[in-house]
Amino acid sequence: MGHLENKVALITGAGSGIGQGIAKKFAEEGAKVVIDYIGQPQGADDTLHMVKNAGSSGIIVEADVTRASDIKKVIDAAYEAFGELSILVNNAGIEKKARFTEVAEADYEQVLAVNLKGPFFLTQYFVQRLLAAKRSGRIVNISSVHEDMAFPGFSTYCISKGGMRMLMRNLSVELGPHNITINNIAPGAIETPINRKLMEDSGKMKALLQNIPLNRLGMPEDVADLAVFLASDKSSYITGSTYVIDGGLMRNYHEQ
Repeated sequence: MGHLENKVALITGAGSGIGQGIAKKFAEEGAKVVIDYIGQPQGADDTLHMVKNAGSSGIIVEADVTRASDIKKVIDAAYEAFGELSILVNNAGIEKKARFTEVAEADYEQVLAVNLKGPFFLTQYFVQRLLAAKRSGRIVNISSVHEDMAFPGFSTYCISKGGMRMLMRNLSVELGPHNITINNIAPGAIETPINRKLMEDSGKMKALLQNIPLNRLGMPEDVADLAVFLASDKSSYITGSTYVIDGGLMRNYHEQ
């Protein structure tokens, strides 16, 4: 039996990268998976194919995490399809590069909406449904090393992840009495579509790898293995923590 047998998990941004890797691993561990995506459906279709190949079942829901109506739609769809929802993985995220003095208001609003407002209200509605059913639950946020580490040129991304860190810490206290745990995973440099430009620049890649003691980028599977643990009964006494998964980057990082 897998560590997530008979569990139902919602993963936002599950059509690519880390979200897709988590969906695949959760299915392999026995979970039914609700695949949230926005935009191109092909990635979500690929994820569902992976879930089914792993011997599990899933559904695809297109939902914009920045819209309250879509948040309710995707969580309600999970209950309609599977009768419950006990795991929420807040994975969807974006970044926009700009010097602080040149950040556009629209870009600020979009990054904060996707990376912080979305997880806030998804978690709120997820918890409301759990409390109504008197059920326990697991919340796993895919944060970033930049919830703690400076990243010049990405001020909006950093403050959104810093906000996610504080939200997680606050909710661990507020939700603990209901046996609902919440933890963050803070990836460093992972091989995902958001890092494609970086990976295609040999000079930047060489400089980055010199900063990573393990001398490689992480893989979505590395993050997924940790997500399984934090979503499972194995982590029942863990809440309010950030788990850094970065090959040692934070301990060795300096701006070029």
